[in-house]
Amino acid sequence: MYIVSQPKPPSEDRIQALTTIDAISFPPGYLRFLRRFGEGTYRGWMNVQLPDTEVLKPFAEYDLWEHDADSPITQQQIGECIAIGTTVDGDFLAVHPQTAQLLWLPRHDEYLKAVSLQERTQEDDGMYAMVLDEIYRQVYGSDQEDAVYYEPWTGSRSHLFLRLPPGRNQLSLPELAGMCRAAYPPDLSVETPYTCHLFYRQLGGYVRLNYANQQEVAIVYEHDAQQAFDNMEQWLLSNGCEPYSSAQ
Repeated sequence: MYIVSQPKPPSEDRIQALTTIDAISFPPGYLRFLRRFGEGTYRGWMNVQLPDTEVLKPFAEYDLWEHDADSPITQQQIGECIAIGTTVDGDFLAVHPQTAQLLWLPRHDEYLKAVSLQERTQEDDGMYAMVLDEIYRQVYGSDQEDAVYYEPWTGSRSHLFLRLPPGRNQLSLPELAGMCRAAYPPDLSVETPYTCHLFYRQLGGYVRLNYANQQEVAIVYEHDAQQAFDNMEQWLLSNGCEPYSSAQ
């Protein structure tokens, strides 16, 4: 698994406090993963977070999901759930202490779902990544095909947005991405029809080209990577990009 920047795990006291919470069954490898990598975003999809006992309490009063005989929990029990992750689309991954169930609370579906995981006997740092991949398959019915990477939330990251303006004989974003790969070979490249991420360890981040937008380019970098950022910014500016403040 590619780690985008230096992890910032919670304190060992915080982790130990989580292991002693009564009646909570966390997914396999969850606490070990947090201990090593800290909170962050997995494969651009799932935000891995410390347990949150408060965020779902108000949802017990909302009629967001249907509840019938097949529902894993009642509407009132939603308020008892402990959120351990959210997707970038707003879905929740949670555990219910009393039933020991792992639950999927979708933003755009009418029914909650209990997630059944395969039993895993080997405990290692990558186990929770495999659990998240398994959850993805159950929820979406397919595998993620891009590379496996994790973006820790460091609290010391900056970003710059640029624009590749349209025009006659102007480069396209995919062409710019190809040139960038040649000039600055990335440590990892993840490309879809909608976006391209070029990851660089010297940045502690990446260059993101928004194919869907057709113009936007972003540099995401750590504060201590100023020289690498300056080099990348100058290269992009020299190849037709401009700051958003210059766009008319």
